[in-house]
Amino acid sequence: MTTRVLERKLVLKGRMGIEQFRASLAQEAPSQDLSPALTALWWDGKGNWARAHGMVDQLETQEAMAVHAYLHRKEGEDWNADYWYGRAGKQFRRPTLEAEWEALVEGLLREPESESAGGEA
Repeated sequence: MTTRVLERKLVLKGRMGIEQFRASLAQEAPSQDLSPALTALWWDGKGNWARAHGMVDQLETQEAMAVHAYLHRKEGEDWNADYWYGRAGKQFRRPTLEAEWEALVEGLLREPESESAGGEA
């Protein structure tokens, strides 16, 4: 069984954890079964901030707005991050960027498929 097939099965069954998500960063592209917010975090984990931002820039889901906030915080634009944290409606900020990335990934991996690749919830 290929890594890609196993990754897809883990995502579909809701069993992918942070370690499997991190391991998937060795792939050339993210799983097509990841939500847009998780896909953005995947690209950020690969070091591609611009692509990550492009994934969530126009999305209006709580999850996407939380990732958008994190990305602007990482960029150093705290004023813009604060705006998106407020729009997300929850406090997602963590003491470090790494802790926030992990918390977002873990939370989104546990979420039901509310924002599947086919559209917003």
